[in-house]
Formats: sequence, C-alpha cells, structure tokens
Amino acid sequence: MAADTLAGFPVRFEWALDDLRALVSGRPILAEGWGLRPELVAPLLDSTRRMIVMVPTGDFREHQLRVLPRAAAIAHHVSDPERAQRNRIARDRLVAEDAVRAAKALGIRVLEIDGSRDAEAVADVVAGHFGPYLA
Repeated sequence: MAADTLAGFPVRFEWALDDLRALVSGRPILAEGWGLRPELVAPLLDSTRRMIVMVPTGDFREHQLRVLPRAAAIAHHVSDPERAQRNRIARDRLVAEDAVRAAKALGIRVLEIDGSRDAEAVADVVAGHFGPYLA
C-alpha cells in the first residue's frame, strides 16, 4: 500500500501544480497537502527554506485515531475493518517516514506534530519559518 501511494504522488503532484499555476496573487501562496513531497517540491524552489514538512508523531497519530471519528473512519466497505485500519495506519506511518527521510536529505525543515502545541502555536512556528518570505 505504501509503495503504491508513493508511486502515485508524482501524477497527483502535477495536478496540484496545475491548480497552483491558476492562482494569481501579489503575495506568496502557501500550499499544503500529503502529496506535496519534498523530492517533488524542492526542485521548484529557489531555497529549501521555502518548505517545511509537518508530520505527526506516532503517539499523536494514535491520539487522533482515538478521539477523532474521521481519523479512524474507513471510507470503503471491507471484509476485515480491523485489518484494513492496521494496514492504513502502517501505510501512513511509512509514507510519513519516507517524507521525513527525503526532507532531511534535502535540507528541508521537519516539524513533528506531537500535540504539545495547539493549532495557533503550530501556526506561529510555521509563520516564523516563512517570515522572511512573507514581508
């Protein structure tokens, strides 16, 4: 599952680029998404400081699965929902680990989300990271 997901990112990335190219703004545009992979985005940047990779820690992901119904939801009918959930969690972990490896290899900052900061504090970290580009 993880290999298939990773293999599909380049095609979906091209679709995201099409959408981004259609935007017109006098200010920088912030894009986020699971498929904005470091190895795909980095070649388009003038500096790797223009990217940050955010990933949940394992503990935070488990917390999400416990408290957020949408995080634990399985969108398709499957014969073994528990196995499907385990497989999805394993896939997500592998894809996140791959993103971290790629980001570190490219010199891109990784911000682990562990639940110790609220959304506003995380937004402040991200704004601080991009601050020089927002002025």
